[in-house]
Amino acid sequence: MKSHVAVLMGGLSAERDVSLVSGENCAAALEEKGYRVTKIDVGRDLAARLAEVKPDVVFNALHGRYGEDGRVQGLLDLMAIPYTHSGVLASALAMDKPMAMRLFRSAGLVCPEGFEIEFEDLQDGPPPMEPPFVVKPAAEGSSVNVLVAKTGDISALTKRTDIAPEARFLVERYIPGHELTATVLGEQALTVTEIRPKKGRFYDYGAKYTEGFAEHIVPAPLPRPVFDKVCDWALRAHWVLGCRGVSRSDFRFDPKGGMDGLVLLEVNTQPGMTPMSLVPEQAKHCGIAFADLVVRLVEGARCDK
Repeated sequence: MKSHVAVLMGGLSAERDVSLVSGENCAAALEEKGYRVTKIDVGRDLAARLAEVKPDVVFNALHGRYGEDGRVQGLLDLMAIPYTHSGVLASALAMDKPMAMRLFRSAGLVCPEGFEIEFEDLQDGPPPMEPPFVVKPAAEGSSVNVLVAKTGDISALTKRTDIAPEARFLVERYIPGHELTATVLGEQALTVTEIRPKKGRFYDYGAKYTEGFAEHIVPAPLPRPVFDKVCDWALRAHWVLGCRGVSRSDFRFDPKGGMDGLVLLEVNTQPGMTPMSLVPEQAKHCGIAFADLVVRLVEGARCDK
């Protein structure tokens, strides 16, 4: 008998729409493989819904807050329901970018120069750093509310009225060059993708989820030593956070710096599983069909010890 899998999707974060697509794709793949599937659009009644549904396993297709930051993982641990992807601590650490960077640096991984700041201080003060720099939420994904300030002007962000004054942001030195990403599946780095947004864009929310806004080159056309270094750093970042299942690490590489031109930006513990997402694309390149990828994650599901 195949397991009964509850696919958690949607949720309460700014990445809700992407999560719905990820969840539908994963649910269809599991049904194709013969699993009994119940799709749950996650709200604040999640504990009651899980108690009603009584799944054997949860496939966590949530992105962003509440689904990717350790909170849902903690609930599933309390309910003793095995779940896919990383556990409580790894999820919380990866989502909190300033904390994750402290850990990466402690492991010898190079991250951009930067610091944490509250939104009201961004609004009230001068430009926080000599341009160019990047301003991003300290705990969001999918490039939500990310601003690349090439001239130092951040008014497009600071004039927003829908952001709480105490919201935390990360200000980082902008790194020119190539946008790279690498997937770790289990204990293996799959490959490296170079992402080339269309001229005049960076790899923002629109470029990630709108067809034709960015080109993905798999495998990335890098010198072999640089390619191998990206894979090694992705594995090390995965391990230092304590991730499991699958993760995706994002990098910038400035060829002018040679081997020292690589920097780690962040690790995603709940990578997208949409038709345009990078992890399924890399898995396919390595001979792993989408449905088989989803099944591997379900077979590795567990609670935190």
